[in-house]
Amino acid sequence: MRILYSHRIRSRDGQGVHLDSMVAALRAAGHEVRVTGPAGYDKAALGGESRGLARLRRLLPAWAQALAEIAYAVPATWRLHRAAAAFAPDVIYERANLYHLAGRIVARMRGVPLLLEVNAPLAEERAKFGGLGLPRLSAWIERLAWRGAQRVLPVTDVLAGRVAAAGVPAARITVVPNGIDLADFPEPVETGMRETLVLGFVGFVRDWHGLDKALHGIAAWRGEQRLSLVVVGDGPARPGLEKLAAELGIADRVHFTGLAARADIPALVAGFDIALQPAAVPYASPLKVFEYMAAARAIVAPDQPNLREVLRHGETALLFDPREAGGFWGAVARLAQDAGLRARLGAAARAEVVARDLTWAGNARRVVAIAEAECAALRPDGARAKLSRRAQA
Repeated sequence: MRILYSHRIRSRDGQGVHLDSMVAALRAAGHEVRVTGPAGYDKAALGGESRGLARLRRLLPAWAQALAEIAYAVPATWRLHRAAAAFAPDVIYERANLYHLAGRIVARMRGVPLLLEVNAPLAEERAKFGGLGLPRLSAWIERLAWRGAQRVLPVTDVLAGRVAAAGVPAARITVVPNGIDLADFPEPVETGMRETLVLGFVGFVRDWHGLDKALHGIAAWRGEQRLSLVVVGDGPARPGLEKLAAELGIADRVHFTGLAARADIPALVAGFDIALQPAAVPYASPLKVFEYMAAARAIVAPDQPNLREVLRHGETALLFDPREAGGFWGAVARLAQDAGLRARLGAAARAEVVARDLTWAGNARRVVAIAEAECAALRPDGARAKLSRRAQA
């Protein structure tokens, strides 16, 4: 298939991992993919942000920022229109972003299906965490984008419920979670008992992640083996956590790697004995969970619906009640004292990835199957003829 991938992201973070991984998987499967988005994306540094965007956020009030982002939809749509005219795609695949209606507009102009990947209810999320301006208008535009797609692809069932509540028929919603490339995560080799057990976390570090609980737990730990914490990533909560570690007298057992290159993540996660997901937003499909599973690490995560879509308590992870004050550390302590349980959970988590094909390659196959069905529904005769010619070729 000829797939035109539309996006509006500028940073090399988890969003970029998803984008790059899906494009690579689609191309590896033999499909022709053209990517169109902000010019600065290809040159963006790991974890970096557009300087122009950062300047706007400093100088403009929230309502003016919203208007500026809405105005950007005009050049974004024109860029996608030109790419579609030159590329003649079979389908447009778009990563949803607030105020990004380019896919809906250009797909209708070209008479091709639009598949819309949705990773979060962004109007709700930004209103809660980012000081969103014009919240009612922003939410209306987001619903307009969702309703304009032939198929909406949320990353969790929980998020699918939000999309359905916005007026998208259930028949046009298909959940496609995050994934992993198993080739990046070889079968782990057990090295036997280690003097220090390593608790590990991957991601952008924010206060709401609750890593302070891990620090307090390490400081109070009186078990046989020494515990340490490795945080792969950076973020606004790092200075406070480093200060807390020093105050608790465990600074020598807490290590921040800083931002790590994507290629370095598998080896870093392989060094964890217990992989931490201390908190998660209720609709997300956390990429780190798939990395932990692929690396066969013993996982501690909150017991909530979106995580239960991929993890099973006592089988592929230990899930704790986030409302219970000692729940998180209780799960960590249980794993720290039971090497057999760590090994069983880790092996089962990796096996789950294989059994359910929770991979980018699997996601690419699922997306292409959806795209072919939508092409056939939109242009039944032409789609059959095109598939027949390709099969003969």
